[in-house]
Amino acid sequence: MTPAPSGPASSGPAPFKPEEIEALVAPIALYPDSVLAQVLMASTYPLEIVYAARWVKANPNVKGEAAVKAVENQPWDTSVKSLVAFPQILEPMSDKLDWAQRLGDAFLAQQKEVFAAVQRLRARAKDSGNLKSNEQQNVIVEPAPAGSQTTSTIVRIEPANPEVIYVPAYNPTVVYGAWSYPAYPPYYWPPYPAYYPGYYPGAALATGFAFGIGIAAAGAIFSDCNSCWGGGDVNINVDKAANINRNFDRSKVQGQGGRWQHDASHRQGVAYRDNATRDKFAGQSPRAGTRDQYRGRGTDTGTRLGANDRAGAGNRAATADRSAGANRSTPNRAGGDVNRVSSNNRGGGYSGGRDNAFNGVGTSGGSAQRNFDRGRSSMQGSGFNRPSGRAGGGGFRGGRR
Repeated sequence: MTPAPSGPASSGPAPFKPEEIEALVAPIALYPDSVLAQVLMASTYPLEIVYAARWVKANPNVKGEAAVKAVENQPWDTSVKSLVAFPQILEPMSDKLDWAQRLGDAFLAQQKEVFAAVQRLRARAKDSGNLKSNEQQNVIVEPAPAGSQTTSTIVRIEPANPEVIYVPAYNPTVVYGAWSYPAYPPYYWPPYPAYYPGYYPGAALATGFAFGIGIAAAGAIFSDCNSCWGGGDVNINVDKAANINRNFDRSKVQGQGGRWQHDASHRQGVAYRDNATRDKFAGQSPRAGTRDQYRGRGTDTGTRLGANDRAGAGNRAATADRSAGANRSTPNRAGGDVNRVSSNNRGGGYSGGRDNAFNGVGTSGGSAQRNFDRGRSSMQGSGFNRPSGRAGGGGFRGGRR
C-alpha cells in the first residue's frame, strides 16, 4: 500500500488565534490609549525592557518625567525609555518576560488583530458596567472609522487630566465578565503594592479596578492611537519622541508618514517568533557596538538571562502567580552563550512551557533563528509546548482568584 503523501513542511508557528490575542492583551487593554500604544511598542524589545527595569530598581527615587530625562542617553528604544516613568508597567513586563515577548510577537506579526482584540475587550468591559469615566479617566465611545470591519463603534480611553496619568490594575475575569475561552485564560498578575496603596498580596480586586497613584508624566507620552482603531497604526509625535530620546531618528518615522516602525537594532539578538517577521526586518542590521555592550563583551562570561537579569526579587509577583514546577523549561544554548530565563519568566496561563524568551541572544541573526526553529520543532515533538491541562497553570494566573 502506497503511503499517503505528507503535507508540506511547516514554515513556522501558526498565527495567533483571536482568542489567544485577547488573552495576551487582557491585562493592558484598559490602559489609556497612548500608554497602551507605548507598551505594545516596547514589548517588541524584550531585552531592553529587562535593562530598563533594572535601572528603575536601582533608582527608586527618580520618578515620572525626571526618570525619563535621566535615561535619555541610554541606548534603548524610545518606547522603552518612556516606560521608566511607569514602573507599575515596566516591572511586571520584566518579571513576566515570557508574556511580554509573546505580546510583542503578536504585535509585530498581527498588529491590526491586536488592536481589534483591544476593542472587543473594551466593549465587553463597558457593556459589563465596569469601564466608565471617572476622576482618573475619560471613556469615549464613538463611531468606528470608515472601512472598519470589526466593530461599529470604538472605545477610547484618555486621562481625565492630560498632565496626570493613572494606570489601572484589574482582574480580567471580573472587568470583562465571564471569560469565553477556557483554553486561553487571560493573563493576570496582582497589583504591585508599592504602586497601588491599599492593596496587599492575597487581596481580591472585588470592584474590578485599582488606579493607584497618578503620575505626572505627560512628557513621557509621544504617541497616539488616532490611527490604531482604523488603520491599525500608531502615530508618533517626532518632537516629543526626540525630547525623550537624544538618538531618535526622525527620518525613519517621517519617511513612514509619522507611523511607528519596529527597529530591529533594538532586538539585541533576540530571535523573532516566525520566519515572516524575521524576513520583514532582516534588512535592519543590528548595531554591533550596542549589541556588544548588552552582551558584556570584554568579560569571560556569556549572556545569562536569569534571576539577575530581571528587576530583582523585590519586584516579583506573588508566589502563587509563578509557574508550576511541571511547566519548567530547560535552558536554550545558542553557540557558546547560555541564555537562561528564570523560573519566574516561565510560561503561564495556557501555554505550559513556552519557548525561551531569549533564545538566540549572543548569536548572529541567521543562526539564532535556525536554533530557535530547531528548538521549537524539538519541543513540539516532545509535547513540551502542550497546555498544562488546567486553566491558569502558572505564570500569570488565568481564571478567578
